[in-house]
Formats: sequence, structure tokens, C-alpha cells
Amino acid sequence: MHDLYSLQAALRLEEVDLPLIYALFRPLIFLFPAEFAHHLGLTLLRAGLCIGPLRRLLRWWVLPKSNRLKTQLWGQTWDHPIGLAAGLDKAGDCCEPLAALGFGAIEVGTVTAKPQPGNPKPRLFRLPKDQAIVNRFGFNNPGCEGMAANLRDLILPCPLGINLGKSKVTPNEDAIEDYLTSLHCLKNEADYVVVNVSSPNTPGLRDLQAVDQLRPLLTALQHVCGDRLPLVLKIAPDLADEDLMAVADLAVELSLDGLIANNTTIGREGLKTSPAAVDEMGAGGLSGPPLRDRSRAVLRILARHLRGKVPIIAVGGIDDGEEAYRRIRMGASAVQIYTGFVYGGPFTAARMAKELDQLLARDGFRSVTEAIGVDLESQ
Repeated sequence: MHDLYSLQAALRLEEVDLPLIYALFRPLIFLFPAEFAHHLGLTLLRAGLCIGPLRRLLRWWVLPKSNRLKTQLWGQTWDHPIGLAAGLDKAGDCCEPLAALGFGAIEVGTVTAKPQPGNPKPRLFRLPKDQAIVNRFGFNNPGCEGMAANLRDLILPCPLGINLGKSKVTPNEDAIEDYLTSLHCLKNEADYVVVNVSSPNTPGLRDLQAVDQLRPLLTALQHVCGDRLPLVLKIAPDLADEDLMAVADLAVELSLDGLIANNTTIGREGLKTSPAAVDEMGAGGLSGPPLRDRSRAVLRILARHLRGKVPIIAVGGIDDGEEAYRRIRMGASAVQIYTGFVYGGPFTAARMAKELDQLLARDGFRSVTEAIGVDLESQ
């Protein structure tokens, strides 16, 4: 063990400027079409981190050695509260390499009951001037059975969430059975399950966010999850404030295990990218820094309304430890990243965790849990 610590001392993360290294390679990566680069990156990760001991060593090396960052969510231990949002690993076939990069938790999907190819290509676009992404993937995935095969017997060093969506061919009136099919198929592979009714890329899906539609859906899924499997709802940032509070009230009524705030937005306000370029991309969900203000607003509304009754995972425009810390102080129990990972590189989560630890230490917190919601009264 002494030799391992000597190795880490010789190769300290702060002495190897990984963000700079990635920044040097990013222009080359961005020469490729966005979706091709997406798949190439996952393929290289799987190939480069195919050996279990190497994955374990890498995770040990990149993670800050601080008990201050450890947190409990749904009885599960996170090494730190910075997770990977759904959308990157849609098939659940890259969990082990991704965990090696130092995420506090991994969320895979979105997965549907039936395999589906998603929307026609191109369907993923970069907005480098805004450090943002527009996607209209449309839940391309191998189906719940295909994902279950990929996840079976998987042992991860962090919690695994599975994000469930509705099959495109399934009408909304049959949505409950569609979600139940996926849940029954995958419930034994997940540490928590997310109900995604907020993607803008499946026609009619967001209609399921209405409380009268949500209540029977969530109730049916809760019967399957029982007390063992946490059930979490992911909502859209484009909901009106009163609708956000209605969803929060429903979460309390049903004793839901958590809310993820939030998915991508259909808005295009405040972009640095030219309107002509944005129009050429077409429809899709926008993620990254342009979503930051609305994501903060959604979190503020939910945190004030819930007052800690339901845990919130914050997503949207989070790309450094300072922003993660801000969301936690606003009331989030944890955060997730996606676009920040694309622009920041493979060790973004580990870097953010280190930055978060320094901020917690600066402000005298012994645990990240102590910081949750401390700014709630001043918001």
C-alpha cells in the first residue's frame, strides 16, 4: 500500500494538467461529426480500459482522497456527489470504463422497452461558442433486454442508475405498460431508476409530465420498485413555475425518492452561436451553459417548495466544482454532468470533485452533506 501511495504522490492529478492535455486534442476530436466522435470516444474507452485492475487503479488515482466528499443518497454511498447524466452511455456497455474516470455515480440510458434506432442523422450538434450541445437522438437504444444483457453481473465501484423512457411506437395511453416492461426487465441491475418523461425528442412524451398523467404512471412503477429500488423522476426545464410546484407536490404525495432537475431545453435564448447556424441544426434539446440560469431557477423553485422532503439531483450547465458547490448550497443533494464532460474531457468529474473539496474545506464544512441547502433561506 505504501508503494501505491508513493505512486500517487509521483503522479498527482494536480501535477498532470489533464484538462490542458484534453484541450490540446479537442480541436482534432471536433473535426469529426459529433455523433461519430461520441461513439469513437466510447470505443476507445472500452479498448483502453478493458483490464479490471487498470480501471481500479485509475479510479483510485483520480479520485480525491477526502472523506468530506462522501455522501449517502438512498442508503447508497457516493465517493462524491458528481454523477454522469443519462445520454452518454445509451446501451449500458461502457459503465466500467466510465466509472474508472472517477464519477460519483453512473446513469445509463435512456432505454425503452423496445429497441429503436432513434431519429434520422444528423441528430447531434456542437455549439463551441456556447460550449453547448443540441441533440435530437430520440432514445436510440438496444431495448431493455439488450441493456439487461450488457449490465448483467456487472460490479461497479459506484451506484448505477437506469433511465427509462417510452418507446416511440407506444401511444401515451399505453405508456404505463411500456415503462413497466422496462422496469421488470432491468430492476435487478439498477441501484436507482429514473423515469424520463421530459425529453423533447419523442413526440408527445412531455405530455406525460401533467400531474394527472404522472400519478398513475409513478404509482404503478412504485409497486414494482417497492422499498428496495429508489424511483426518481426527471423533469423538463421548460415547465411553467406553477407546474414545477405541482410536480413537487406530487413527489411528496407519493413519497417519491427523488427528482432530477432537469432535462434539456427547447429554448434557444442567449446563444453566441449565430441564429442561422442554430436554425440549420433544427429541433432538439439544448444542453450546457446556456441552460444554466433556467436550471438554477428550477432548482430554486423546487428546493424552496420541497424543503428537503425529496432529494434533488441538479443538472444543466454544471462544468466545474464551483457550480456544483453552488447547486448543492441551493439545495441539491448531488449533481450530474454531460455537456461539461464533452467539453472538459474524460477527467472532468474528478477535477470537479477536487475543486468541490477545496471549496468545502475553505468554508469549514466537514461533510458535503452539511452544505446542502445552506443558501436556501437567502435565495
